Amino acid sequence: MIGLWDTTGNEVVKALAAERRSAGGVASGMALTLIVVVDEKRVREAEAAATIAAAAHPCRLVVVVRADVERERNRLDAEIVVGGRLGPCEAVVTRMYGRLALHAESVVMPLLVPDVPVVTWWHGEPPAEIATDFLGVVADRRITDSAQAADPIEALRQRARDYAPGDTDLAWTRITPWRTLVAGAFDTTQARVTEATVVAPASDPTAALMRGWLAARLGIEPVWQRTDEFPRMREVQLRCANGDELTLTREDSVATFRRTGQDDRQLPLVRRPLGDELAEELRRLDADQVYAEALGAAAGLSGLDQRPAQRVHVWKDPATAQRAEAGVTAHAGTSAEH
Repeated sequence: MIGLWDTTGNEVVKALAAERRSAGGVASGMALTLIVVVDEKRVREAEAAATIAAAAHPCRLVVVVRADVERERNRLDAEIVVGGRLGPCEAVVTRMYGRLALHAESVVMPLLVPDVPVVTWWHGEPPAEIATDFLGVVADRRITDSAQAADPIEALRQRARDYAPGDTDLAWTRITPWRTLVAGAFDTTQARVTEATVVAPASDPTAALMRGWLAARLGIEPVWQRTDEFPRMREVQLRCANGDELTLTREDSVATFRRTGQDDRQLPLVRRPLGDELAEELRRLDADQVYAEALGAAAGLSGLDQRPAQRVHVWKDPATAQRAEAGVTAHAGTSAEH
């Protein structure tokens, strides 16, 4: 590992090139560049997930930590790791202070691997508008996690309003095993589904996307049966036109599949590590039309996959926005007093 403190972008690029030459074959064959935007307190968690994903998708990992935007003096610190603790990838962990943190692209752009796709992953609360973050606009694929937001369901609606082909969310990735089991239930029947119910907490974004997926695929309006007894999606119930009922119920890492006239079956339904979820999303670098349809159905919007795939950067200074918001709040308080 090479540590560079109070450095410049040019020095980071030079140090990475030198470390690549030393590593030799370890640093060859990069399939993509993975940009990770994360807070300081979650850097190690993000690195652990990226290490798992890099085992399947050799990549250049660029971690962006916007440490202290309010600091008066700009500063850049960086760690460079090639073929070390982060597995078969080359990694640059950057910590940016001051106004430099608002222009992270000036450091990141020279670090992108030429002629390979770019994926940006926000490990934390997703941005309200990806177009206000250049690191999202430059990416071919953008991965958010609405479960990290204070209001996951509203965050998912915002993802739909802000959607462009190439966007995805880890809440969608988490229901891949559910969708596989539900779809597999119809391998031996042609019965039409007329009703569906999803049993889950009111704040579970996976349940919202499951309802959206069922609605988009089956042309029905699934019921959301809200419960506080379980921390995440508990059950999916389907009723068919021929009278059959199908139920998939999760208990820890096992799902019980029940179907009218058949014996119950136990099926694996394991909650996967974050790194496995990330690796799944890195398998495809094109737009996910099925996700777009499910997200649109969940949010009550249509035609998401018909939107332009190319995003256009819209610069907004968060410091200015915060001051303006504070001014509006103060003005409202003064008006209320009068």
